[in-house]
Amino acid sequence: MIRVLVVDDHAVVRAGLRQFFNDVGDIEIADEAASADAAVRMLRQSEYDVVLLDISMPDKSGVEALKQMKRDHPSVPVLMLSMHPESRYAVQLLRHGASGYLQKEAMPTELVSAIRTIHRGRRYITPALAELLASELDRADDRPLHECLSDRERQVFMSLAKGEAVSAIAENLHLSIKTISTYRARVLEKMKVASNADLTYYAIKNDLID
Repeated sequence: MIRVLVVDDHAVVRAGLRQFFNDVGDIEIADEAASADAAVRMLRQSEYDVVLLDISMPDKSGVEALKQMKRDHPSVPVLMLSMHPESRYAVQLLRHGASGYLQKEAMPTELVSAIRTIHRGRRYITPALAELLASELDRADDRPLHECLSDRERQVFMSLAKGEAVSAIAENLHLSIKTISTYRARVLEKMKVASNADLTYYAIKNDLID
């Protein structure tokens, strides 16, 4: 059986999913959570094969919940459910570790297929999302170098460009100096420069800092 943790603040949605999966032979709702924080606690206490996470939660955004889940439990596949079309959030969520993105208006059979797919270790990509990802690749070469950085890499880049020391950045971001040094190396590589001074010059040239 594929053990699923359902995270949705609407009891009627959770009840509907439980009723539906009762008729699916290989999937069971192992637990339900009405908030993101409750889901994070459950993940610490029990093991699940798949997390079904609503993007709109009352206590924190689905994006923040996803980041925390993937940081604490990187191997657990997370399928995002949303009322919004793929163009709004899907690519960003995949970048943050989601294994798939499905609109709530999708057919129940598609939800079953998505859960089975990510349980096998693959990503579930709808045709609409596949088009979005292809468009992202087409635009990648035209993007400024700093837009290729992850959120954390961009934080480190901006701090370095402003002349902050690695130790100060580590303290501000509550990370180790070694971790910040690793981020710095990645930033220099992605930005195709050799020094902090080069980062400052790039930031000024591109109107990122004064």
